[in-house]
Amino acid sequence: MAEKAKPQQQQRFAFSLPVTVVVSSIVYIYISTIFVFIDRWFGLFSSPGIANAVVFTAIASMCIFSYRTAISTDPGRVPSTYTPDIEDNQTPMHEIKRKGGDLRYCQKCSHYKPPRAHHCRVCKRCVLRMDHHCIWINNCVGHANYKIFFIFVMYAVVACIYSMVLLVGSLTYDGLSDEEKNGGSFRTVYVVSGILLVPLSIALCVLIGWHIYLILHNNTTIEYYEGVRALWLQEKGGSIYKHPYDLGPYENLTSVLGPNILSWLWPTANHIGSGLRFRTVYDLSKAASTSK
Repeated sequence: MAEKAKPQQQQRFAFSLPVTVVVSSIVYIYISTIFVFIDRWFGLFSSPGIANAVVFTAIASMCIFSYRTAISTDPGRVPSTYTPDIEDNQTPMHEIKRKGGDLRYCQKCSHYKPPRAHHCRVCKRCVLRMDHHCIWINNCVGHANYKIFFIFVMYAVVACIYSMVLLVGSLTYDGLSDEEKNGGSFRTVYVVSGILLVPLSIALCVLIGWHIYLILHNNTTIEYYEGVRALWLQEKGGSIYKHPYDLGPYENLTSVLGPNILSWLWPTANHIGSGLRFRTVYDLSKAASTSK
């Protein structure tokens, strides 16, 4: 029986310097893009200017909304009553400790860890399907907000590249002549925007590429590095290691973004289930054998 998704819990807002930096950067890039780059290239009230302003505002709005949702959504708590059922035929695999082979138990939280859950030293609790703790959202990235985090990064990448194109275009169009007329009044805006956009675009492109790779292999950042070690140990022992949650690219993609392609770009995660159990390659093997 499929497990129903629990309502997403909301985090309490607290002051965070990294979050303040991100919000300030978003606001600065938005204002400079609309009122400087677009205005100087097309004219803000021309047809191309209005069209570009509307599109960029829509992207920036989705970026801000996704960011707020990633911050406020609890990544997933382990129920205090959770106990793994080793006799459950629906769960063919249980994660165990590397040493001793016992079921994974968190000494700090005093409860068993579900599959893919890990203890966060910053949040001081276990997080379901934990990927990493992100200082830029002042929150863990886990089961309940991973898709939301991914969608935020995607919109941030699009917004940064779009802004970069408008910056270069406005400079190329009439930047030199206008700088002489205006005495370099916009020079600071261009310099600061360039300093923000160039490294930010590169970093975000690398980040989105990394998480696309993880999604297509149904991995988390923690599992990837654990898998590298497991691969080395398996090869050393003459075996071949396969990540147990890798169901194939399409299945992996829909498990994160959802089965409905129309909702892939919306920062919600109503399809994810409880986070206490995940489909594995053993489920696929079992389904294939019973269908024969």
